[in-house]
Amino acid sequence: MLTTAPPYAVEDALRRLGSNLRIARIRRKLTIREVAEKIGTGPRPVSDAEKGKPSTGVAVYVALLWTYNLLNRLNDVADPALDKVGLALAMSREPVRARRSNLLDDDF
Repeated sequence: MLTTAPPYAVEDALRRLGSNLRIARIRRKLTIREVAEKIGTGPRPVSDAEKGKPSTGVAVYVALLWTYNLLNRLNDVADPALDKVGLALAMSREPVRARRSNLLDDDF
């Protein structure tokens, strides 16, 4: 199950994100309780997010980014315009040439 045994890459990314969020909180001289109050949750979800627990809801991670004024960096995550593999796949599925319509039009 994803929340109990995620793939290593997922687990590692969550751990690094959690560590980064903890560093951001400490640099701002905020306690876990203060941050929890600001995002409207208890201290446990904040602590879990800082540990990179996969069972922590994505809303907690996003709210923490907002709290530390780091939310703008999230805009590039999964941006379709930056998805090189997705763009290549989309291009490969497009028809090579379009078939001309035999319908008459009234454009003179």
